[in-house]
Amino acid sequence: MALDPVTRLYVNDKEIILVGTAHVSQLSVELVKKIIEEEKPDSVCIELDEKRYETMQNPKAWENTDIIQIIKTKRVGFMLANLILSAYQRRMAKKLGVTVGGEMTQAIESAKAIDAQLVLADREIQTTFGRIANSLTFTEKCKMIFSLLFSFNDDNSVDETSLQEMLDADVLDSILIDMKQTFPKIGDILISERDQFLSHHIKHAPGKKVVAVLGGAHVPGVSKEINNQINIKQINTIPPKKPTMKYIAWLIPILILSLLATSFANGMETGLEQLKIWLLWNGTLAALGTLIATGHPLSILTSFVVAPISSLSPFLAAGWFSGLVQAYVRKPTVQDLQLVHEDIGSVKGFYRNKFLKVLLVVIMANLGSSLGTFIAGADIIQNLFS
Repeated sequence: MALDPVTRLYVNDKEIILVGTAHVSQLSVELVKKIIEEEKPDSVCIELDEKRYETMQNPKAWENTDIIQIIKTKRVGFMLANLILSAYQRRMAKKLGVTVGGEMTQAIESAKAIDAQLVLADREIQTTFGRIANSLTFTEKCKMIFSLLFSFNDDNSVDETSLQEMLDADVLDSILIDMKQTFPKIGDILISERDQFLSHHIKHAPGKKVVAVLGGAHVPGVSKEINNQINIKQINTIPPKKPTMKYIAWLIPILILSLLATSFANGMETGLEQLKIWLLWNGTLAALGTLIATGHPLSILTSFVVAPISSLSPFLAAGWFSGLVQAYVRKPTVQDLQLVHEDIGSVKGFYRNKFLKVLLVVIMANLGSSLGTFIAGADIIQNLFS
């Protein structure tokens, strides 16, 4: 049974009206306008953080994105996941002939019209993705990316008759919600934690009457959490990586270096043979990954040269260097940035777009280098014991 898109709650002496929406629905836009005009609240809370609000106010700011800075700050995975979700949402909106986030824009305009306080109630999206990334293993991260791509390429038909279902499951979150059985940690961080974060800021919004415009998926959780005490600091920080991951990051280089040292101790010829195995497996597979991403020849060469070295340090990754070279020799243009949401929807577009290709080079070079590390290590161990 469909949920009522409007929920009234009373917390202490404050009336809170939750408006559940679908981010690509014209019906939601109309509902938001109607509720705010009729209720005339003191505050209007919206499911946006500061950065997404600024992007909505100045959509052309995206064209100034610095791909090199994204690589240097290790945000390639975050950027790719965000683009996939955003592009999925835009595709849904295009099918319906509406604007993405139209209900949030309407809430902003209606709040200004009645001189209500506008409250940006959502957690910063980079914090959300950072918490997800640090909670998953390397294998889970790979599975998540492929699941996102698979879900994105599904040819789902959407029309106005299905909008009520979309009210019950926020479109932006719906892809990851479907993966909750495979990735329960994602569901907790993406939905449950944000329910807590949203409820905290809604409850503390100024005034006696508050209207909160939320994706439909968050309404039940916010209703449940609104009377609870929330440790906002705990859910608004990116925790450090698990100690086991730090140990593994150091253990692998130490193990490889110990194996190579043992090989040289058994003789110069043996040591050089094992070193060659390490260089060829690691460098070749990293270069192959870059080649599959159709990287520039200099990027492929960079992967081959850097991978055997970067794999021996927990602080370096071959893909960062290959991606930087790719960005320098095939610098993304403003047009690439303007078309990125459209191009990400097809294999041809992904490979054609210079911005997306840089991201792909980083990921594929790192994947090839990681694979090369394990294969080379196993090969060296086998040769030593034989």
